[in-house]
Amino acid sequence: MRQGDAAYPFMGNAKAVNHGRGWRKHINRLLIALGLFATVPVCVAQESNQVLKEPMTSMPDANHLTEAATTDWHYGAYVDVSYIGNFNFPDNHLWRSRTTAFHHNELSPNMGLAYVRKDASVSSRWGMELGFQGGRDSEEFAFLVGERRVDGADVLRHVHRANVSYLAPVGKGMLVTAGLFNSLMGYESLYAKDNINYTRSWIADNTPYMMFGVNAQYPINDDFTVTVFVVNGYYHLSRPNDLPSYGGRWALKATPRLTLTQTIYGGPDQTDTSLEFWRLYGNHILEWKGDDVTVAASFDIGTESIVGQPGSPRTFAMGGNMVGRWHITGPWSAAVRPEFYWDRNGRWTGAEQFVKAITSTVEYKFPYKWTNTVVRVEHRYDDSTGVGGGFFKDGEIRPGVPRLTPGQHLLLLGVLLSFDSP
Repeated sequence: MRQGDAAYPFMGNAKAVNHGRGWRKHINRLLIALGLFATVPVCVAQESNQVLKEPMTSMPDANHLTEAATTDWHYGAYVDVSYIGNFNFPDNHLWRSRTTAFHHNELSPNMGLAYVRKDASVSSRWGMELGFQGGRDSEEFAFLVGERRVDGADVLRHVHRANVSYLAPVGKGMLVTAGLFNSLMGYESLYAKDNINYTRSWIADNTPYMMFGVNAQYPINDDFTVTVFVVNGYYHLSRPNDLPSYGGRWALKATPRLTLTQTIYGGPDQTDTSLEFWRLYGNHILEWKGDDVTVAASFDIGTESIVGQPGSPRTFAMGGNMVGRWHITGPWSAAVRPEFYWDRNGRWTGAEQFVKAITSTVEYKFPYKWTNTVVRVEHRYDDSTGVGGGFFKDGEIRPGVPRLTPGQHLLLLGVLLSFDSP
């Protein structure tokens, strides 16, 4: 279950952490972390050749699969550490209603992983992928509030990817992938190294980062690709029933710089699998990519009627954001992302709220020995209103019930270190 507080039983109980309060103490910690991180090499490297929940710039189609067998095998590793200063100084150190980068005012090992991958190609049609991961971002990323988890979820969350693929000699080439693969919904990845900003958007944290099942991708022509998928559910480590869910995606390269993508999902994600209780969700992405500037916009909408509540109320979630990245010069880049998220009934985040946020990021990227490196400094402000809105603040209303406040300022330094073979 996602992190919450006792004031909202739907969210679960927050874990209290005893720590000292005060602006001076936490600002000093952040400054110390900045000094330490300035001497630590970090990196970001895009994992290419995937049809996944990653920036559209890394999405291939079957026309662009590798041709040379000597480059089919890849391996790598990645470590992500951050210090996120939360100026509400919550006693439990947590970011309410979130599942990534949600430990604050302490040094946080958010992600570490290692993987091996063989790409499917015309010369070698079978492919595979296997990887393992750990860290705080792997703890709660695969669940919605209140959903039943699969047996062994605490172990299975450490699987980064595990799939086999086959490039079938059908027309222009149909790529079929079965197993655990990155999600076919969304612009952002679970891994900060694959994103423009360090912290993820609200729609990213509330759509799947991975899927378990099978998908088939086929390029109709050089500019238009379609994909269909059958998966075990919205979140791969939830198990409300034994029936599959379904979906499809199309991606159109409207111009050499402009790409449009839409993904539609539908399936039974509750104990009652009647069609009237199916979850329906739509994800829409537009990306324009120039030589030094990238602009992308995302819009999501989802709905579901709730089993077991009087009148089976229909819930809605809606969110959108626009991200702009500017490569300033050399290793320097800057990015900004305004966004909103509306969870009318608290089904997705566990709290009835409307959130507005803006995130600003400065990035410094450079090679270091056998790695690529990235350091990101980021400021983020979130404002949550509504019946259940708000973020954790220092102090308690009463024993076991954390205080809430509408706004939250974050200032963070992210260090990302990765190695990827050619």
